[in-house]
Amino acid sequence: MGGKGRRSAVRLTARGAIALALVATMAGYVLTALLDVEHIVGAAFVLASVLGAALVNRRELLSLVVTPPLVFFCATLIVELGRAFGSVSIMQSLALGLYTSMTRGAPWLFAGSALVLGIAWRRGLRDNVRELREELKAGAEVSRQRQPTFAPEPEGYFEPKVYGTPRGED
Repeated sequence: MGGKGRRSAVRLTARGAIALALVATMAGYVLTALLDVEHIVGAAFVLASVLGAALVNRRELLSLVVTPPLVFFCATLIVELGRAFGSVSIMQSLALGLYTSMTRGAPWLFAGSALVLGIAWRRGLRDNVRELREELKAGAEVSRQRQPTFAPEPEGYFEPKVYGTPRGED
């Protein structure tokens, strides 16, 4: 019963995979604060991103590939916004916290994004891109055919309507 065609029964939507990465990254921030180990955030992000890319439906790979940087930024923004509320200068603390957290997480962000792209490419991202191009091409051709070259407005369209009886000359 162990054939090659056997696949995992668990499939995620792109939204589910994105939510998984966001929740895992947020949990990584919590564990980092509790255990004081900086690499937990990045490892949680990469692991969740890879897991999401492996479990997402093939037709939704294109949506998933572009989101890892946004997910990491949103998780970092939420955490740093929470930290900034306890400081004297919220904006300064937020800006500095975002800068340091994004700088510290950049290698993990690039690694997670590259792994997601590689996994998605092997799972059929190329086919998704081809289908999108064909749909866009077909949509552009249809819209060109439907548009008339000149569509005049009806007579008096921009003229104001006058209600009531005309005024007499004074």
